Amino acid sequence: VFSFIMKRDGISFPEAARILSRQYGINIPVQTMSKEQKRLRSERENLLTVNRQAMEFFQSNLFNASLGKQALIYLKKRGISQETMEIFKLGYAPTGWNNINNFFQKKKIPLDIVKKAGLIVKREKKDGFYDRFRNRIIFPIFNVNMHVIGFGGRVLTDDLPKYLNSPETPIYNKSSSLYGLHRARQKCRETETVYIVEGYFDLLALHQNGIQNSVATLGTSITVDHVHILRNVIGKDGHVVLVFDSDDAGMKAALRSLGIFMNAEVDTNIMLLPPGHDPDSYLFEFGYESFFDIAKSAKSLISFLIDALIEKYGLTVEGKIRVISEMRETLASIDDSVARSLYVKELAERVGIDETAVLEKVRELSFKNKSSTKSDTFSNHASVRIHRKNGFQKADKRKSFHGKWARLEQQIISMMLQFPPVLSEIGERGILEFFEDNRLKAIGNLILKHQDCSDIRIDDVVNLIEDNEERGIVASMAFEDNKWDYDGCLNILNRFESIRNKKEDTLIKKIKEAEEKNDLELLSKLLSKKQKMAVLSEKKKMALLK
Repeated sequence: VFSFIMKRDGISFPEAARILSRQYGINIPVQTMSKEQKRLRSERENLLTVNRQAMEFFQSNLFNASLGKQALIYLKKRGISQETMEIFKLGYAPTGWNNINNFFQKKKIPLDIVKKAGLIVKREKKDGFYDRFRNRIIFPIFNVNMHVIGFGGRVLTDDLPKYLNSPETPIYNKSSSLYGLHRARQKCRETETVYIVEGYFDLLALHQNGIQNSVATLGTSITVDHVHILRNVIGKDGHVVLVFDSDDAGMKAALRSLGIFMNAEVDTNIMLLPPGHDPDSYLFEFGYESFFDIAKSAKSLISFLIDALIEKYGLTVEGKIRVISEMRETLASIDDSVARSLYVKELAERVGIDETAVLEKVRELSFKNKSSTKSDTFSNHASVRIHRKNGFQKADKRKSFHGKWARLEQQIISMMLQFPPVLSEIGERGILEFFEDNRLKAIGNLILKHQDCSDIRIDDVVNLIEDNEERGIVASMAFEDNKWDYDGCLNILNRFESIRNKKEDTLIKKIKEAEEKNDLELLSKLLSKKQKMAVLSEKKKMALLK
């Protein structure tokens, strides 16, 4: 039952417990509060009371025949119905500096509380206070429990600032509040979809046109808290549609929200309205059905970003470079390797550049970020030096390896032991699949297998190796005096893949020569080797998609 109430209403366990206790007449023992806790609770209750009374004051003004006449005319001109005004408790703050001030003085409410609620402002040059909201349409802001936590105000003319919001208070934080969520929550949960707009009138227009699964931000960009709140409402498989103007401000708002939604793994599309329109004006002029026609063609976050950058820079050689340069930071921040690979593929196709080249650029930044932030796992330079003293001694002799390829394999194992941030890169690129030395390949796979063990040390790795010769190899490599960094590791990995590609090209030439000479025995051996390389290439592709 608790889980159902929490999911249905998007509330915490204590809130669900209080609701059920009231319904069934059950007394829940109250934990003894400290003086500070009691003070904060009392302050919160006082602020909520003041805001509720202020809302009632503003609402009575709006429907006052003399005071609210011009405000009502303005609202009706904007297409807002009487029913919508009442549902959202719209109000009006009359012209004058002391209306709300005098209202609370008559009620003998301490003005310090009214000031803390953000309704009045202390005068700078003399004693007293003045009203924050004057000659403005008032939009009460509710939390999900239907408590008024703040207000927004819009002037009746085009004077600046057009909009004015409550300041941050102990009960109101714009980065975690959404206008209209108290009315939208149930419909969002039912449809598993939410439309996000940027303004009060935009939100009212959507609800009035039957799009009740919609909310609005409050003079701020979309934040991580907003996404977390909405995900709790629509569920992990829910869908978000960002509705933005097509002007520069709308485009910038869309771009700012990209990383937040991508990292939260929330399915999100962006819906851009025609130039000169916001949701309010578009619905007023074209109606519900036309709005949904645009919604059906809403683009994914990544497609939108690619389109915006291509439009900005074009598809000249320089333009493509700029597009990829700006895209790679967003792509590198995506933790899901499958999603990242798919987005890279889409970007490569759109700009007409080889997918491998784009992937390399993204990996460079992703790898660099990881190497600068990831904490050491089972090895670092300091631990290598310490463990040499009490773990095991450097091997006297190691089996020699000949040739560039063998030396590269050896260096890769060395970097895996001494520079842990490279492990995920090696795993993603499937480097070990191309190792020819089976002992080194086995050692590398063992290291990758235990890369998530934060407290494992090099001597622990050695103890996992049964073969004495392999133990000696690891010991010797672990204590080579190398100073690995991002660029050095990446250069070796790139060189390894480059030589591997050249070996494949050489093999193809040898196959052609064997065919021309009709040397069936040699041809059979070469084709077998080619088949093996093809299998390894396929394994690498699969590794990239894991």
